[in-house]
Amino acid sequence: MFPPRLRTGALSALGVLALSGCSSHSSHWGRTDTRAERGEAAVRVQVEDTSGQPLGVTAEVVDWRLEPHPQVPSEGDRVHFRYRFDGADEMHGPAVDACAVDEQRVALACRTLHSSGAWPERDGVLTGDGWLAVEHPKRVVDVLLIPDDRSYDRRTCEQDVKDCGGTHPPKPADRGDRL
Repeated sequence: MFPPRLRTGALSALGVLALSGCSSHSSHWGRTDTRAERGEAAVRVQVEDTSGQPLGVTAEVVDWRLEPHPQVPSEGDRVHFRYRFDGADEMHGPAVDACAVDEQRVALACRTLHSSGAWPERDGVLTGDGWLAVEHPKRVVDVLLIPDDRSYDRRTCEQDVKDCGGTHPPKPADRGDRL
């Protein structure tokens, strides 16, 4: 049998471990809050869940160009791009990040594209267009998509104490990230 002081210390330590379970790393305590690794960016990607498994949806940047945005032409050139989702559900499909990159594949600007925000075509493909404001438009050499599905529930530990909202996609791409 353990002395009362040792037993109290052990129980306190277990309590601290149980309460500290909401971090960005999974643990053997049964939590499901994980941050997956970011998938490889490309012009055309197979959209993946947080386990890296394909969802049966392809996302693609069809084309892009530099031009002034029609609502704010005085702000100069922005990256205007067209994209498509093939195999996505029109109402609840996936979302991916799109990033304008320089020649070293460093992100100059990023935004999330939701397939539900695209327009259905006759062949079932969803298409749309987007704009990215970058500080130096002439440095843009491509617009890439990141295959990670960003449509997962983003509940926090405070909102869902039991399992911190389940699995989470990788941290979104941001300006300065190398893709």
